Amino acid sequence: MAAVAVAFAAADTYVVVLALPDMMTGVGVPIDQLQRAAPIVSGFLLGYVAMLPLIGRIADLRGRVPVLVMALVVFALGSLITALAYDMPSIVAGRFLQGVGGGGLVPATLALVADLYPVERRGVPLGIVSAVQEIGSVLGPLFGAVVLSVSDWRAIFAINLAVGLVLAAAIRALAGTSPPSVDERAQRASRPHLDLVGLLLALLTLAAGAVVFLRPPSLMRDLTWGQLFIPFAGDGRWLTPIGAATIAALVLLVAWCWFAPRPLLDLRGWVRVLVDADLVGALLLAAALGGVILAFATADPKIEVFSPRGRWYLVGAIVAAVAFAWHVRRADNPLVPRGALRRTPAWGALLVSFFVGAALIAALIDIPLFARTTVYPDDQLPAALVLVRFLLALPVGAVVGGYLIRTVPPGVVTAVGMLMAAAGFVLMTRWGLTTIEEPVANVALITGGLGFGLALAPVNAALLAFTDDDAHGVASAFVVVARMVGMLVGISALTTIGLRRYYSEQLAIPPVQEVCDGRSRCKEFSDLLRVAGIAQEHAVFWGAAGCAVVAAVLALVLFRQVRPSRLSVRDAIGSGG
Repeated sequence: MAAVAVAFAAADTYVVVLALPDMMTGVGVPIDQLQRAAPIVSGFLLGYVAMLPLIGRIADLRGRVPVLVMALVVFALGSLITALAYDMPSIVAGRFLQGVGGGGLVPATLALVADLYPVERRGVPLGIVSAVQEIGSVLGPLFGAVVLSVSDWRAIFAINLAVGLVLAAAIRALAGTSPPSVDERAQRASRPHLDLVGLLLALLTLAAGAVVFLRPPSLMRDLTWGQLFIPFAGDGRWLTPIGAATIAALVLLVAWCWFAPRPLLDLRGWVRVLVDADLVGALLLAAALGGVILAFATADPKIEVFSPRGRWYLVGAIVAAVAFAWHVRRADNPLVPRGALRRTPAWGALLVSFFVGAALIAALIDIPLFARTTVYPDDQLPAALVLVRFLLALPVGAVVGGYLIRTVPPGVVTAVGMLMAAAGFVLMTRWGLTTIEEPVANVALITGGLGFGLALAPVNAALLAFTDDDAHGVASAFVVVARMVGMLVGISALTTIGLRRYYSEQLAIPPVQEVCDGRSRCKEFSDLLRVAGIAQEHAVFWGAAGCAVVAAVLALVLFRQVRPSRLSVRDAIGSGG
């Protein structure tokens, strides 16, 4: 059930691919100002990545199931806010909360795998969890397309709300199958109790908030009820009587959850957990990761590596990283337990994961771009379906990789997988104007997808084979963070390399007047531009192949201590994705 939740949350990462134009229109952003929609994407990424280490540490302290349930509740709340969003701040806030909740599922689920399965049977579950996480990249756009064919974009997030709450209830009901933590045992020892006051306040807050967001026309036109929507000052929705009532209900709900003996949400208990998990360190690390994310995610890769303020974001990230390192050395209970990542395979897994992400993003972005450049210039759907062949092979490879590490050293499996991925990219550099339509293209796509899949579970196993049991959650979080940061850096660096090749090829193309001889349409000139675009994608594929080879070499060198025999004698080895 936790794996299903991971797959569903992962799909939400890609669900905006088709819905983004409608989402922009829904919050008042013109469709021709696509750059203003960047926070919708980067807000989700920021929540997903920046909060992962803190949530992973909480999973180590509080237990896996409570974190899974809370993450799904936060994801559902973010879905609700997104569905009701009326401007950019509200939709970005909703997407941020969705990212926090969706990202929090990953380390808790992977640590739960380590709790539930003995070491000798853990490889396949690791592969399955890694596989379902990647399946989200296939399901997300398809899910969005199906919903958009029958309804508008808000329905996508309304479905997310319902599914998130159902999954939270299902995981909570099935919690008895997992080893309980100390906190969970204490909770189970107490008698079931329904907090009617807290539930009433929560429903009141949600109802008032829905009215603020939706602003039903029938109420606004009414002479009496319409006064609830008239601002006290300015034009903000929260400066209205109904807005003030919503804020008051929220304050009462928070106060009740803080002071009540058995509240709907043990807010005081969660605050204690945040303090114990090193909230200060988590905020410093989040600032560092956020700076990196904003520097790359807000840039237009067609014209720049960083956004105009990207260098300042990176400066802030460096300052925050230095402060975090200083804090970890001085804190009594730091976010990252001292020595948790001191062993070579542990920190080496983060490095390998970084290069895996840098190579993987080239496949996710540039395979569809290649299809658009060549045979599908005016149709996005067939171009996206080309990538599906790659993505369907990836989860198959993930399960196979999880099975192989039972008998083959993880370093060898990872290296073989990444060399297969590199081979797939090299084959892509041989693609021409019509290769995408030919069966031979499937060789590169399937080889690359299987290769990346093979590397997922071994990297995770190598990391957690050399981390302590009480750090599995935070270690799982860091391996995900490393791969996501690798993706962000990779797409900017590889796109820059590709554009340099494109501009170089473009210089050799004669002016359109010379080639077309005054004709309004010139197939020859168009073909020359397409050839320059192919050269650009070939350069990206070569760069991605290089990243894959680096990952393979690092895995062989840094994972040489990890052997199946060593894995089998450890009592608890976790996984990350």
